[in-house]
Amino acid sequence: MTQKFQSIKGFYDILPEATPLWFKLEDTARRILSQYGYNNIRMPLVEPTELFVRSVGEHTDIVEKEMYAWEDALNGDKLTLRPEGTAGCVRAVVEHNLTYNGPQRLWYMGPMFRHENVQKGRQRQFHQIGVEAFGFDGPDVDAEQIVLLARLWQALDIQDVELQINSIGDADERAQYRQTLISYFEQHADLLDEDAKRRLHSNPLRILDSKNPRMQAMCEAAPKLMDGLGETSRQHFAQLCALLTQAGIAYTINHRLVRGLDYYNRTVFEWVTTKLGAQGTIAGGGRYDMLVERIGGNATPACGFGIGLERVFLLMQEYGVTAHNQPDIYLVNVGELAGQKAFTVAENLRSMGLSVVLHAGGGSFKSQMKKADRSGAKFAAILGDDEAIANEISLKPMLGQGEQARVKLEQVLSIIQSS
Repeated sequence: MTQKFQSIKGFYDILPEATPLWFKLEDTARRILSQYGYNNIRMPLVEPTELFVRSVGEHTDIVEKEMYAWEDALNGDKLTLRPEGTAGCVRAVVEHNLTYNGPQRLWYMGPMFRHENVQKGRQRQFHQIGVEAFGFDGPDVDAEQIVLLARLWQALDIQDVELQINSIGDADERAQYRQTLISYFEQHADLLDEDAKRRLHSNPLRILDSKNPRMQAMCEAAPKLMDGLGETSRQHFAQLCALLTQAGIAYTINHRLVRGLDYYNRTVFEWVTTKLGAQGTIAGGGRYDMLVERIGGNATPACGFGIGLERVFLLMQEYGVTAHNQPDIYLVNVGELAGQKAFTVAENLRSMGLSVVLHAGGGSFKSQMKKADRSGAKFAAILGDDEAIANEISLKPMLGQGEQARVKLEQVLSIIQSS
């Protein structure tokens, strides 16, 4: 027996019944990003492994255990399927000197890859929209990106998402806080789980984000990074909060929000929901003012975020958001002459800008009409030999009320538009 193949665990097919809602999500995001002046960039799926080690951080979960990395058997290059998009986007900005003529607002969309536990809202191949702004050092761009996301949720009819924000300061402030945090956690070593003990000296800020119930009270009582911020970082965060208030965006300051990647500084934020269980973050990001320089460019302030499209898709379904890919016309053809002319008639209708499904494979009038009904088309266009001779067609509304009418081909567009 021939072997039957299945998709790899964590890698899923998106079937035709789901794609109309995906199109709605993607098209809405494209429209709003364009309103804010962001331009599309498209990067490779594969990047040098060292790019992610240097940017994301050697002691992050992504680099330590989640990357799909290998050595190219042909030339020995160490390569990785991208686990996130910011590093590749920064690499492209540096490589092509995109900020030479001034700041850049960029966005991209596509699959990312992480080898992690599969559950609702978490896959090994998942899709993101990433948004990055380079060359802006003020909090106005931080606020712009947060407000952009609020506009997207509104356009997608997504409700009850909460904005959480924090400031993790600059590198020297964070380094000092890191030592404070290590000392605090060492005093509570008996409460640390194995994962926290492993992170204690390599990435102690990530312990704050632990989901272990036994550690929650201890993490909540930990010293707050905000208390150790310098005046510049404090002013940046205060101005961000003022801009969000001015825009009518409600927010919660979450002192335990640090994000999981090493490149962040100052502003970090997440949009979260309670509708998806443990995978409640649907978008998150912040500033990464040191990253461009870290991977070989000139010092360039930057801010960005990523949207988890699978999670937003699930949330759209949760709120009953729907979308359909309905053709304007299903073209039924019965008779020898009609069969000969149907192909040309369908092309003429498409030239008018209509979407037309041409029945193929023969069959009785009754069976063709059943398929027209299942197609979801707004109209069945019936082409018999009489209509073919007269250069006419019979239009039957399939949705709602209306009588079947025989019309000239050139009238079809205006009838469908008026319906």
